[in-house]
Amino acid sequence: MGDPLGDPLGDVEPATAISFERWLFQTIRKVKCISTSSSSFLLQTNPRKKDFFTKSIDHNQIDASTTTLPFAKDAPPLLLGVEEDIMMEYMFGKRRATEVAHSVWKSVVQQGDALVDATCGNGYDTLAMVKMVANKSQTGRVYAMDVQKIALDNTLSLLDQSLNQDEKELVTLFAICHSKMEEVVPRDNTVRLVAFNLGYLPGGDKTIITNSETTLLGLEAAERIVASGGLISIVVYVGHPGGREEFETVEAFAAGLPVEKWTCCKLQMLNRPLAPVLVFLSRR
Repeated sequence: MGDPLGDPLGDVEPATAISFERWLFQTIRKVKCISTSSSSFLLQTNPRKKDFFTKSIDHNQIDASTTTLPFAKDAPPLLLGVEEDIMMEYMFGKRRATEVAHSVWKSVVQQGDALVDATCGNGYDTLAMVKMVANKSQTGRVYAMDVQKIALDNTLSLLDQSLNQDEKELVTLFAICHSKMEEVVPRDNTVRLVAFNLGYLPGGDKTIITNSETTLLGLEAAERIVASGGLISIVVYVGHPGGREEFETVEAFAAGLPVEKWTCCKLQMLNRPLAPVLVFLSRR
């Protein structure tokens, strides 16, 4: 077969010549699964598409220090934002799902945008968002919410430690369920990103979790407010009670989005059943 990597995207048209959705679809067809000695990695687009195939790559034949995947040169904005080293290290189990998510966000978000952190937790996603939208004109906005007071307190503490006064003014925290985000996000804002980090609060009470019912309502609200060219980002944790059911709800929601308006993909470790799953819903 020759070089196991070769040029796996060899006949994929460059992003400058085609739409993002078509480029992504062709890319996933070329590189759907990379198997390593420690993990198996799945990248899959809209579940209703049936003509995908899997290509396995022997970990022992890859020199991670010299081998690169050809994402950066011809990649469209969403994949271009995933720095090559972060994606490669994630594939080999050396990066967290949230780090990949933040990298994807950077390819979509622009300074001055409005973003929604639907589950602010300990504040790390909120902090990352502020850094992405901050500009001299102070037009960027981040709307962060959580139902737990301790989560809001932890987020506020992190922001106080990490941001200057101008940056702090870009953030508004809400003690509200993400299912009600439309009640607090101004309608005249162009929302570029809505991010969900599901499950329980790290370091908190593990019996307090997001649930399928309110998560679905939150996703439906996000679908209504996110702008064209924007993104809904979901990190789903499946290792706790109710997590698997919540993932199935997210997956069903993504599968039901119209293909003419949305491109949906998930990144999943195949031989680590409890690893978090990344789901990205890109609005055309």
